[in-house]
Amino acid sequence: MEFVLLGFSDMPNLQWILFGIFLLIYLTILMCNSIIILITRFDPALQKPMYFFLGNFSFLEICYVTVTIPRMLMDLWTQRGSISLSACAAQMCFVLMLGGTECLLLTVMAYDRYVAICNPLHYSLVMNHKVCIQLVAASWISGIPVVIGQTCQIFFLPFCGSNTINHFFCDIPPVLKLACGDTFVNEIAVYVVAVVFIMVPFLLIVVSYSKIISNILKLSSAKGRSKAFSTCSSHLTVVVLFYGTATITYLQPKPNQFGRMGKLISLFYTVLIPTLNPIIYTLRNKDIMVALRKLLGKLFT
Repeated sequence: MEFVLLGFSDMPNLQWILFGIFLLIYLTILMCNSIIILITRFDPALQKPMYFFLGNFSFLEICYVTVTIPRMLMDLWTQRGSISLSACAAQMCFVLMLGGTECLLLTVMAYDRYVAICNPLHYSLVMNHKVCIQLVAASWISGIPVVIGQTCQIFFLPFCGSNTINHFFCDIPPVLKLACGDTFVNEIAVYVVAVVFIMVPFLLIVVSYSKIISNILKLSSAKGRSKAFSTCSSHLTVVVLFYGTATITYLQPKPNQFGRMGKLISLFYTVLIPTLNPIIYTLRNKDIMVALRKLLGKLFT
């Protein structure tokens, strides 16, 4: 009737320290992303497609960490990890759905940079407000039926024997390890979905950036090249971090075969990267920094 999430129970002396660290990280993610949403929504200088996508990305990050970190904090506080099958299925479904949305939204943001740099004269026409809304809506909605189908397929499997999940949230690899019978079809389905939602968007991003870099190198002005690179570097950094860890998790030959290493990799893309994203986007973007100073100036005066 229920699973038990082991989480970080193998480090009993660090439970309260980890609770304090993860609580601080969660509050930092909420605060930083909320500020980005606020300034991209109300600052007149940031009413551009690039910042519209960034505001949506920040909202997505808040949703993404809220699916995993509060549950992890509760388990650290109570030092119990029991979770019902329905709650486990719901958590898995939301993690996969929001992770897929992040892959697609990062691809949309790469396409926006491609149009801005490679086709600047038609940028306002191609990336009009209606198109931006449609791209964001497609990123949020397109993965929902696939994710629900995959989650149902996994939880219709019989579970017997151990009910202990060696992880801090209900992810596909550790849950599949507990299933009885043949899970070959499910593992193939995981690979197919991972290819569609991780590798295909990643390849599209690579193609976009290869064309972007080619166009940047053709610019005669060194200042123009520097500005073009600065607008793309933060997004490219986030892409490399997120796709790198997600690929290792869902496309490794034997799911979660590394135990503690699997948890560490999952911590990267569920906790650490969402913490770094606001820092990466704010420190490397002059418009965001100017808007942030204006906001802080208003608050303190």
